[in-house]
Order: sequence, then C-alpha cells, then structure tokens
Amino acid sequence: MNALALALRLASAGLPVLPLRAGKVPFGNCPACARNACGGRPNMKTPGRCACPLPCHGWAAATTDTHRHTTEWAPYWQRAAAIAYHPGDAGLTVVDLDNDAAITWARATLPPTRTVPTTRGEHWIYQGTMSSANAVRPGVDIKSRMAYTRWLGPGEGAMTVLPTVIRALVVKAHAPARRAPSGLVVSGAGGECPHRTPAFLERGLTMAEQRIIDADKAVHATVYGAFLAVLSTHGRCGCLTDTHVNRLFTAAQAKGESLRHCTDAWANARTRLGV
Repeated sequence: MNALALALRLASAGLPVLPLRAGKVPFGNCPACARNACGGRPNMKTPGRCACPLPCHGWAAATTDTHRHTTEWAPYWQRAAAIAYHPGDAGLTVVDLDNDAAITWARATLPPTRTVPTTRGEHWIYQGTMSSANAVRPGVDIKSRMAYTRWLGPGEGAMTVLPTVIRALVVKAHAPARRAPSGLVVSGAGGECPHRTPAFLERGLTMAEQRIIDADKAVHATVYGAFLAVLSTHGRCGCLTDTHVNRLFTAAQAKGESLRHCTDAWANARTRLGV
C-alpha cells in the first residue's frame, strides 16, 4: 500500500496524518506562512489551518480531511518518505523509547499499554493528552500535544489511560531551568500587543517553545531561530515580559542549553533585528 492510500485509510479512521520527507521531517514552510504569518492553527481542537493549502505547519498540518490529502496535498504524498500523525488531536500520548535501557525502565515503571516496535525501540501509546517534551529522561521522549510522531503500525495490546507518572516526567524535565537574568525584555509601549490580540502572542510563544522541544539536532541553531522568530514579531511592541522570556529559556535549558548560551542567543537575535 502506497503512502497516500494508507494515509487516507488512517484519516478515515479518525487519525490526523501528515506526510514526512526524507529525514523524518515535515515539508518546509511555504512563503505565505513563514514565521506563522498566516496565524497558524486556531486552537488544539480545530482540525483546519489557515487558508494555505500546503502541509507547512509541521504537527499542525495533520488532518483527517481526506479531500485535502487527495487534492492540494497529493504532490507531497507522492514524495513522502513516511507518514506521521498528531497524537494530541487523536486524544493520545506516545512515549517514545529509543533504546533497550529505556524499554527496561518503562517495563519497570509504567503501566502496560499498546506497544509499537520502532527501528531502535518501542512506542508506548496511552489514552489522554499532555504537553510534549523530548529527553525527559535518557532515551525517552513524550509526543502528544503540538508534536508529531511516525506511524509505524497499529501495535499490540490494550490501550491504557495516561497515568500521572508520565505527566510528572515533563514537569521534572523542565524543573532545573535557571531563570533568565533581568534586562532582557525589549522596552516599548508595554501591555497588550497593539497589532494583535494577546492570544497571538501566546500562540507564538507556544510554537517557539515547541520548536525548541522538538529539536533533535542543531539545538543551538534552533534556539536562536526560535528567539529570532519571537523577537521579529513582538520585539518592537513592548508586549514581551520577563515571564515570556523565561518560558523560552526554560524550553532551551530543558534541551541542554546553558543559561549563558540562552542569554547570548537572545542578545544576538536582538542585535540582528536592531531591537
């Protein structure tokens, strides 16, 4: 069965899917949607996107709309190297276990659930959604809301309700972050962003956080790019606060970045943009 045929079958069954190109990554942003200029995904419960017909929003491109897959997205499915899905939209959380040690830990710690073999380990799939995060412990990633994961088959075993022990992993992963030093906020008008609603700022920050969390290589460059994207949109309007900057720094430090590197990357982004 080719990629499009399988994608249509999965979408018809209620699983929001998207095509992946070589390297297990989504197709790149189109010019109209660069830096989320189109507004992106309205909310986590809406399967639709902006007016752009291309699968250009990573995890947010996943959809059950079979018509869209067979029309606007057909050329991408012809070039697809794999199929991915958005677990959060399907009401699921995937615990991605990358090696034997991680599998041994899961068997000793987590309740049994549906299991799917991967090239290096296993996916354990639970009912329920949560925040996504990579490297919550050695060899363990969490894929749920605002993340995608490859479709590798239906798996075996009954699916279990998402337990508290898994939710706690994400909280623990972000706990050690050190707060950003004061003085990083761009001065400006202050208060509500004058050109967009507060929801636009929140969505931009959330997408920047998830971009950092999803990085599995070139983390330095990804952090800098995420900082640059936030500052390019909100760096001159005075709506960023220390709390917002700390959210971005926390995501970066959860990926192993030092506080110094975060501070330098933020300063370099400001210098480049002249803010």
